[in-house]
Amino acid sequence: MIYKTKGTCSQQIDIEIKDGVIESVKFFGGCNGNLQGIAALVKGMKPEDAISKLKGIKCGFKSTSCPDQLATALEQMI
Repeated sequence: MIYKTKGTCSQQIDIEIKDGVIESVKFFGGCNGNLQGIAALVKGMKPEDAISKLKGIKCGFKSTSCPDQLATALEQMI
């Protein structure tokens, strides 16, 4: 799935889920090192588990964040 983010520095997230498990996540734009870390941490997780950990995280004064946008994308996939 290709998800176009809203309200974050990253513009897009590419997500692959296989057999009910997150296979890969790639962010385009944003804080490269941090987003590689998030992608590595959620790899191998069930989408529901990642959503429960990431949903609602805010970045500074923004109403969302890259992790929150990943949770939103995963919600749309399941």
